[in-house]
Order: sequence, then C-alpha cells, then structure tokens
Amino acid sequence: MEENFENIAISSRIRLARNFSGFNFFTKLTSQNDAENILQQVSSALVKFADFDFIRLNNLSLNECNVLLERHVISKELIKNKDYSMVALSDDEHMIVMINEEDHIREQFIVNGFNLYLPYRKIKKMDDFLLSEIDMAFSSDYGFLTSSPANLGTGMRASVLLFLPALERCKDMQLIKKEARKSGFTVRGLYGEGSDDFGSYFQISNQNSLGKSETEIIDSVSDYVFNIIQMEVSAREDILSRDHDKLVDEIYRAFGVLKECTFLEEKEMIKFLSLIKFGDALGFIKILDHKAFDRLAVQCSSANLKETEDFSFNLKEEYVRSKYINRKIKELVKK
Repeated sequence: MEENFENIAISSRIRLARNFSGFNFFTKLTSQNDAENILQQVSSALVKFADFDFIRLNNLSLNECNVLLERHVISKELIKNKDYSMVALSDDEHMIVMINEEDHIREQFIVNGFNLYLPYRKIKKMDDFLLSEIDMAFSSDYGFLTSSPANLGTGMRASVLLFLPALERCKDMQLIKKEARKSGFTVRGLYGEGSDDFGSYFQISNQNSLGKSETEIIDSVSDYVFNIIQMEVSAREDILSRDHDKLVDEIYRAFGVLKECTFLEEKEMIKFLSLIKFGDALGFIKILDHKAFDRLAVQCSSANLKETEDFSFNLKEEYVRSKYINRKIKELVKK
C-alpha cells in the first residue's frame, strides 16, 4: 500500500486468537489453577521472544484498567476477567498480547496508516514462536479452535481504523454497514465490538476466517477498505462543493469552543476534535503536531484524565478537561 491515506486511514491491526489444547475456553474454565497455569506458560514463552511489560489486571484499580482500555491496549472482556488476566506490551505498544480474554491468547500488532501486511509479518514471527512453545488447540477440519465460531480457521481478524467524517455527514454509514455485512465484513465503532459511533472513527474488519488463508483475508479487507477510502474522498469533494461555508463555520466554532470553553463533556470533546481534524484535512485550519493532537482524545478521556490531572478542591471532570484542552488547542492548532 504505497498510497498516502493518512487523513483517512489511521491504523492497521492484525489480531490472532489462540487457545491451549487440553484446556476449556476461558469462559468455561472452572479451575483457578488452570487460569494461572495459562498465564504462567504464556508469559514464560513471551519472555524468550521479546522484551515485554507484563501487567496483571488484578494489581490495578478499575480506573487504571480503564486507562488501558481508552488507550486501546486492552478490551472490556479482559477487564471483566481481571482476577485472572494479563496483558503483555512492547515499549511502543504496537505489539500486544492479552492473556485470558475470550480466548486464552489474543495476539495483536498495530501500525500507523494503511498497510495490513506489515503487522502481519510482525505478528507471524511471534505466533510461530508461540506455536513452537505451546500446544495450541487445532483441528485438521476447522483450523485453530476459538471461543467464537467467527474466529475458527486462521483465528485472524484484520482491521483498519478509518476516519470517515464526510461519509458520516452524508448519512452513508448505515448503508455501508449493511452492505459490509452482506460482503463478509464488519464495521464497528472506535472501541470495536459493541462500541458507539462517535468522532467519525470506524473499524473495518473481516467477519469470519474459516475457509480462507491469512493472505486471502488480508487482501479482501485491504480491497474493501480501499473502496471505502475512495468513497470518503468523493464524499469530501461533494461536501466542499455543496456545504463549503457551513462546514467552515462549524469547524471554526469547534475551534473556538475548545480554545475558550469552561466545561467540556467527553463526547462533546470528541465531536469537536473530529471537526478540527476534518478541517485540517480540508485545509481550513492547521494542526501543527498531528501526533500530539491525536493523543488529546485519549489524554482527556475520563480515566486517563483522572490519572494525570489535579482534581483537588473537588473540581469537576468537565472543568479539568476544558482547562487542559484550552491550553493544548492553543499550542497545537492554528486558524
């Protein structure tokens, strides 16, 4: 994927689901010793492969768990299993292994931009190593055995996170979701399965993996994502010709609110940050540091904000968030 789609394609991820042979799936485990045995074996294997930071969720508060969730490091399911779950992280958080989630092992590798083959090559090395160290549940008829039938076969989920404000404004996303299901793809919100649509961010991935090779899955998802990107480009052109002045007004209002507001709710913040990101892509406003700007949504999410900012004197979350955003927007965005 040589094309530059950085204004639309945010990140690409490959995830592999694996389970131990001879153990029930985690949701059916009845023995605490089995859960601890899985944790011990996976962590011992990973130590031999690379440098990881191992985090036992039972050592974290619920807010600290939610910090990791907001950073897209762990899932809600892993938090539900926090007494017996663990996450292994590389220093840059691109390589993540969740242990005792829905499956015993959820390996994933994330890269910036639109390129599913890069994380596939990275995660394949780790998966091959784990397969050499651990006896995984595998069937000659069905491939890797997983807790969800949708992951049978390769156990692979290939997904791309897209920023689609124009298609959302044109009310096209519901039709896209419907057509995606018919074509064997899934369109979800920012936090994956069961999450709401907000901020114009959508994850597109394969629905099933049975009967397809890993490269077939990657190629089909890549082709589908490319088509959605082309639709977004076309929708942006239509909006510019049809609603130019209205759109400029909305973007400048969002800039003004984030720069001067006194109280700011989280969903409102995401909406306005999304508008500014859209305005930058269209050339109406300039983001001076895109990486720092993109981190704002996570830094000012509820759990992360509580970990880093001063809430003394019983200050309300909305007030603390507004003061942080006021300062950062003035540093990072130029009208």
